[in-house]
Amino acid sequence: MTQINTQWLLAIFGVLWGLQFATSSEDNEYMKREHSLVRPFQGVGVILPHWDFLGNTMVTSNYIRLTPDLQSKSGALWNYSPVMGRNWEVHVGFKVHGKGNELFGDGFAIWYTKDRMQTGPVFGSKDHFSGLAIILDTYSNHNGPHNHQHPYLSAMVNNGTWSYDHDRDGTHTQLAGCEVRFRNVEYETFVSIRYENDVLSVSTDLENRNEWKNCFVVNNVELPTGYYFGLSATTGDLSDNHDIHSFKFFDIDKSITHEEIVSRSNIIPNAKTFEAPREHKEDPKPGMSNAKIFFILLFVVLVAAGVAIFAISYFKDRNARKRFY
Repeated sequence: MTQINTQWLLAIFGVLWGLQFATSSEDNEYMKREHSLVRPFQGVGVILPHWDFLGNTMVTSNYIRLTPDLQSKSGALWNYSPVMGRNWEVHVGFKVHGKGNELFGDGFAIWYTKDRMQTGPVFGSKDHFSGLAIILDTYSNHNGPHNHQHPYLSAMVNNGTWSYDHDRDGTHTQLAGCEVRFRNVEYETFVSIRYENDVLSVSTDLENRNEWKNCFVVNNVELPTGYYFGLSATTGDLSDNHDIHSFKFFDIDKSITHEEIVSRSNIIPNAKTFEAPREHKEDPKPGMSNAKIFFILLFVVLVAAGVAIFAISYFKDRNARKRFY
């Protein structure tokens, strides 16, 4: 009797495990375990199945913390397996939170790139990357004429030759973007990245409504097969907890041949509608504040008064000496 119950339990567990990693629909979408992360995370502390992590990343059963709310920290999480499908969709569950009310940073990035496990200055990962970056930036470094509000979600497609301009929040090389509000909320927040037939669509669920809100859609984006998914985050003088709660990869290819996989693997990442990087412009020098002007005028008045008093004293003393002689 015990053996039968055990067999039934194993069978039920197998069915539930299969359902967890395969959601079927009319579009034949399947969540693939080798590219996904769902709670509870089994590799607490040491090993995470199908994924590598580095830096200050901490794995718990409920979340993966890329950085703690401390200064000068960096962490990353990278999938082992290259993505061989042409069309896919990714859902990332996350929470960004910390003690700071006015100042906090810096944010995190979701990567689909040629190289993996490479640290660098772009939210903890390498610059001059080849592939796609979806950036969730929480701190505004740029205050010039083409700034935007933060937090800000943007995309960048790079062929390995361009540099992400962190001081300008990537404004000169971004593909598209939208303002978002996801920091210090009580619930889990989500971003969806869908790439289908060279169309990149990014949506968010940041209000706990269980529905997607469009951020942007960009046509004619060419990405190769065989690249890797990753996530990274960094803190500098400002900090936040950057927590990943889930990463779900859906294969939405109806069918793809070996020849298509091979041909797509040779594509150089590009976007037909991508604006060329604009000339790096320095921020205009800010004008003097009213307080600064006041103190400068006060200083000039005091100096003038001092000179006048000295001149009066000097001439009085000189005239007095003349009368004495």
